[in-house]
Amino acid sequence: MTDRPVALVTGAAQGIGLACAQVLGENGHRVVLADIKADAVTDAARSLGDGHAGLACDMADARQISDLFDRVETDFGPVRVLVNNAGIALPGDFLTYSAEDFRKVLDVNLTGVFLASQRAARTMVERGIDGAIVNMSSINAVVAIPAIPAYCASKGGVMQLTKAMALALAPNGIRVNAVGPGSIDTEMMAGVNANPEAFRAAMSRTPLKRPGTPREIAEVVAFLASDKASYITGETIYVDGGRLALNYTC
Repeated sequence: MTDRPVALVTGAAQGIGLACAQVLGENGHRVVLADIKADAVTDAARSLGDGHAGLACDMADARQISDLFDRVETDFGPVRVLVNNAGIALPGDFLTYSAEDFRKVLDVNLTGVFLASQRAARTMVERGIDGAIVNMSSINAVVAIPAIPAYCASKGGVMQLTKAMALALAPNGIRVNAVGPGSIDTEMMAGVNANPEAFRAAMSRTPLKRPGTPREIAEVVAFLASDKASYITGETIYVDGGRLALNYTC
């Protein structure tokens, strides 16, 4: 147990999730990092210093999600900040895209968000905690890429789920918001970075002409989780270098 508020970040072994854990830790939270990669998430938690922990969890598995929260509440205390960051893409051609892959993506990216948020919110309500939930959406909730149909559908779902949860939980003082990254320099963008033509195409759609960093996403997540955002709920903030404001390229 600890006097520091507990923050749980999923998909936290690397990239945006790890950056979120780092910033929340710097802001005074005791952070529990969860990821399907057991060894990597343990190492990631160790890199944050003493007082933080890394736990293995498959966010597509309802039982594992329940067990994760049981352990966090027993060992560290109730979750006051939940960051639903875990996500997968599984690209493929639309005409041959399998129902199995479609379900896999939605299980992690959407159903996992719902289950984790519901579990966190139940404890917040029971204990009178004015908590904060921040979901990771994407610009692909609004604009689409044909090679990742399930990912686009899942992130659009996260955007709407964020609104529904915010309305449902507002009477309990629990805020729910989302962040929608654009092109961010993570492992998911590694293929684009390695292909000069693809990289130029991505930057042509980004008015700031550079990829964002995981830290730039994490700072917005931490803001939404903080008292500085105490009157913000049901919103998605797009951190995209101007991508969604762009009408055309020339």
